[in-house]
Amino acid sequence: MTKTFIIAEIGVNHNADFNLAVEMIEAASKCGVDAIKFQTAVPELVQTSSAPKADYQKVTTGNADESQLEMSRKFHFTHEIFPLLKQEVEKRGKMFLSTAFDLKSLDYLTGMGESIYKIPSGEITNLPYLRAIAQRANEVYISTGMATFEEVEEAVNALLASGQTKEQITVLQCNTEYPTPISDVNLLAMVEMGKKLGLKYGYSDHTPGIEISVAAVALGATIIEKHFTTNKSLPGPDQQASLDPTEFKAMVDAIRNIELALGSPKKTTSPSEAKNKFIARRSIFSSRDIEAGEILSMDNLVILRPESGISPMLIDEFIGKSVLCSIPKQTAIDWSHIK
Repeated sequence: MTKTFIIAEIGVNHNADFNLAVEMIEAASKCGVDAIKFQTAVPELVQTSSAPKADYQKVTTGNADESQLEMSRKFHFTHEIFPLLKQEVEKRGKMFLSTAFDLKSLDYLTGMGESIYKIPSGEITNLPYLRAIAQRANEVYISTGMATFEEVEEAVNALLASGQTKEQITVLQCNTEYPTPISDVNLLAMVEMGKKLGLKYGYSDHTPGIEISVAAVALGATIIEKHFTTNKSLPGPDQQASLDPTEFKAMVDAIRNIELALGSPKKTTSPSEAKNKFIARRSIFSSRDIEAGEILSMDNLVILRPESGISPMLIDEFIGKSVLCSIPKQTAIDWSHIK
């Protein structure tokens, strides 16, 4: 199996604190992830001043009266911080990624050399944004939270019409409730989207725990994205739907084990079990002393371990044949015993 690309989504869990962001980068890099991702936005270019917060944001931030814009201003870094974050990520040997939520931020990230772009679920119906992504991306990951299949297909077609190829696009099953109820995950939709659209597929995970991401890999996901934090009790809208370092490391380890376990479609005897064939399989033995000239039958034959003689699958070749010599009890029957 191709190695799953695992993204630790710090997002805005740093709360616009650079030292906390570096602490999170360090912790995430030790979990075995492939990439560490942030979110880049000019809040005033994303929402109006009257845009309300989602219900989960009202709960997780503890302020139901605050607007979405006011919340965003608290948690987003200004553009100048992102080259510093990229430097911190790359010096730890990981890929830096950030999701742009507006065209100005998209241009800034492009200027930093970013070529892999994640389209967040909320932008799947934003045609100017989709076109801008398509015109500059080497790879596109498109999250599909809240979308119908028809909307996903329309967004993919917009990317294709603006210069992308199917080989460059990965569609991510996603649910935008934080945390996502397990009953709303719908992992089979991930597989079906990939099949119908002819695209690679993955999963952007907002569920609690690690098992859904692991299951997604078992179903063929090539990308797993999961929110990361060093402390779920920190302020911020996404902390409670994130994994801490211990949980994230456990998820990565489980995914790598699943990759090994999936192996190959070819059914063979594995190296580890080959030595047990002799012990566990059976051969045809004499069940008692057999005299020369006797006719072999199930009355004087028995199927026993180990696999030291003739396979029981060939027993019909022996039944009804007379033996050429006497055979002691519990002797492995051989072709030389019969005419």
